[in-house]
Amino acid sequence: MVDVVILNVGKMKARRIFIVILISLAVLNNAMAQFKLYEKGHDSYTAGKFDDAIKNFSEYLTKSTRDKSLDGEVYYLRALSYYKTNDFKSAIADFEETILLDHPNKGNIYWFMAKGYDKSNSLAECVGAYDHAIRELSDNKESKGKLLYERSQIHTRMGNLTPAYADLKSAAALQPKNDDIRHALEALEKQNVAGRNTEPAATQTARPTETKKDDAVKPAATKPQPVVTKRDEPVTTPVKPVVTTPSVEEKVVVTPPVAATPTIAEFYKDEKRYALVIGNGGYPKSIGVLKNPVNDATDFAKELQNSNFEVQLLTNATYGQMRAAMLKFKEKVDAGDRDKTVSLFYYAGHGVQRDDENYLVPIDATIEFEDDIARYCFPVQRMVLANMERSNSRMNIVILDACRNNPFPALNRSMGDQGLVEMRRARGSFIAYATAPGSIASDGSGRNGLYTQELLKAMRKPGLTIEQVFKDVRQSVLRLSGNKQNTWDSSNIIGEFYFKFP
Repeated sequence: MVDVVILNVGKMKARRIFIVILISLAVLNNAMAQFKLYEKGHDSYTAGKFDDAIKNFSEYLTKSTRDKSLDGEVYYLRALSYYKTNDFKSAIADFEETILLDHPNKGNIYWFMAKGYDKSNSLAECVGAYDHAIRELSDNKESKGKLLYERSQIHTRMGNLTPAYADLKSAAALQPKNDDIRHALEALEKQNVAGRNTEPAATQTARPTETKKDDAVKPAATKPQPVVTKRDEPVTTPVKPVVTTPSVEEKVVVTPPVAATPTIAEFYKDEKRYALVIGNGGYPKSIGVLKNPVNDATDFAKELQNSNFEVQLLTNATYGQMRAAMLKFKEKVDAGDRDKTVSLFYYAGHGVQRDDENYLVPIDATIEFEDDIARYCFPVQRMVLANMERSNSRMNIVILDACRNNPFPALNRSMGDQGLVEMRRARGSFIAYATAPGSIASDGSGRNGLYTQELLKAMRKPGLTIEQVFKDVRQSVLRLSGNKQNTWDSSNIIGEFYFKFP
């Protein structure tokens, strides 16, 4: 009897192993088939069959189990295919995707985007794309010269002759033998663009008066200068000092001025602050409507503006809107001065985790299978934090009030209500969660969710560092939730940050 049981157990193990092998083979065959789509798209592109390339690349991108490490190159080649077929709108959208995926050829991508905007007659966007291309390709003199020349032509078409002239002068210094640049420069000089006074009268400075030799130079009459006073200080009439010549016996003791210690606000006065704030609550019934996130995002955006942030606010955003906003946010932060820029990303709404990645759920997400999460939801680690880390910002702040529950419980009960997973800390980053990893938080019963409600209060207190703000939030949320909701944050920042200076 025992032998029979052992035999049955052995058959069961063998059957399981056989099933695992079959599944592995199926996955391998599926991956091979998807890679063939990529190869077919690549071959079609190199053969100049751009419509076929678009078809194959588009089919490849629909496969949820594809090798996503190739996505950047697929979007890039499909963008070029769209560009070659004069579908500039689709090309620009795919070029934007490649930038978000950190394609190494960003300089040329922005260049193609500029040309696409030019052909679409979107001249302001065209100049912006040229700005980014010039920054990315600044080390290549030949490319920079061409970019400056092309941007000058756009400025000229827009009637902005002064920046056009400045671009041509810079381009001529890089490529002095370029006839196109020289002719364009001569054309503007004939219009006396270089001689035009473009500065406001208040900023103009008088040129020194030339005098002939042997002419007597008379001292010019000087007008009394206005007295500059600090705000709320009385205006006093300055007393002209009496200058006396000290005798030989007298010692002149000069007391050096004492340098005033700069305040914290003065120390950070040149800091640029950029924020992207998103609140999603208007989901379909199949996902679950949330009543607080739009209020949370709106109120938080206003408070950030009071803290000198330039804020981009989105509410009830689709995936496409979130992607476009992230690109715009990334471009602003990238253009900021190194070590003088702070970037902040805030999200309130549904969020889920899958395969150690946190995803933000757009309102148009159509989720039928677990694999659809990676396809239709917005990855925080890959699309938000990674882009912030690669920027010039000295500090990257990510705040996620997105741990309410699993909005897709019917897909797989094993997902459960597990909240978000703790993310890898990027360089110079401060990451804050409404609740501890693996836990969930309630949507709230008032205008705001509990977490954002207390965050708004704490960040209004002057003189608190960012760590002190979130400690204050944690203490308040724990108390008000009866110790049920424990907020969480992780940090590897260097230096300080204040929402409100002391």
